[in-house]
Amino acid sequence: MIAWEAPGRINLIGEHTDYNLGFALPIALPQRTIARFEPSDDDVLTVRSNQFDGAVDIDLGTRPGDVDGWAAYVAGVVWALREAGHPVRGGRLDVNSDVEIGAGLSSSAALECAALGAFVAAGELSLDRIEQARLAQRAENEYVGAPTGLLDQLSALFGASKRALLIDFREVAVQQVPFDPESVGATLLVMNSHAAHEHAGGEYAARRDSCERAARDLGVESLREVVDVDVLDAVGDQVDARRARHIVTENARVLDFVAAMRESDLVAAGALMTASHASMRDDFEITTTQLDAIAEAATATGAFGARMTGGGFGGCVIALVPTDRVGAVSEAVEAAMRDGGYRAPTITATRAAAGAGAVTD
Repeated sequence: MIAWEAPGRINLIGEHTDYNLGFALPIALPQRTIARFEPSDDDVLTVRSNQFDGAVDIDLGTRPGDVDGWAAYVAGVVWALREAGHPVRGGRLDVNSDVEIGAGLSSSAALECAALGAFVAAGELSLDRIEQARLAQRAENEYVGAPTGLLDQLSALFGASKRALLIDFREVAVQQVPFDPESVGATLLVMNSHAAHEHAGGEYAARRDSCERAARDLGVESLREVVDVDVLDAVGDQVDARRARHIVTENARVLDFVAAMRESDLVAAGALMTASHASMRDDFEITTTQLDAIAEAATATGAFGARMTGGGFGGCVIALVPTDRVGAVSEAVEAAMRDGGYRAPTITATRAAAGAGAVTD
């Protein structure tokens, strides 16, 4: 029996910057997906999950389109490994996860990286974490059909306790930076709206297409090369220009947030989170009225800052809160949801946790 685990993630700041070759700053979460693999000589992999009913059989020769639903992420990993020339054994894969689906916590990447780790261990393959991240991304992009960047997979694979991950997507480089708000009297809250989102939906792809059009108008390979928002006047479509403005300003906010946390300047860090949410709301247009209300209630009640996290159109809001204000902020958010006629949110404190690895217990 081979057991491998991978975490969910939240992104502290830097949304939709990954496929624009910019910067982002995620952390790995304590919540994990565990894949337990019993290899065999069969040509079929049978997969089960504690989050879904029934079993799914995946032929080792699977191709995109053969499998849908949650098991497509596992099938995609099998396909990506074999496409890269690596053997994959059949057998039984049992998945147990407490990473909530549809909350913007990257349950899909946790599943991909846990399954991938189990297959790599079973095959005694020599693949570094960057290679593994690229294979998992290919599974999601080309097999599942979700045009996501590398952020989620790198977060799951490189996570570390009390560390955030400064990711440079142009260089595909990950730098661990200190992130321990509890040591300076603050708490990171995750506020789940319970409004599910779908990465494979057309809105995510539309944002990516818009950014690519803006880059072409500006004559650059990616929006990472743009640092001055004044040049965005050259973008032909005004919607594309607003999308690009979010990316350009968000890249700057990521680096400024890292600098603020190094100085334990929670006021500055919080202000950057709030500015990020406003940019996603106004320029990138990926928040919702419900998510806006959560963020506004949190900051009005004493949070240093709050922002939506994840691909958008649902999921979670995160807030950096003075520890002695956690109760008041939580109550204010719950009241705002009641007043708006929304489902009660789930509010939890979280921290930066370790990344993927073998299960030792």
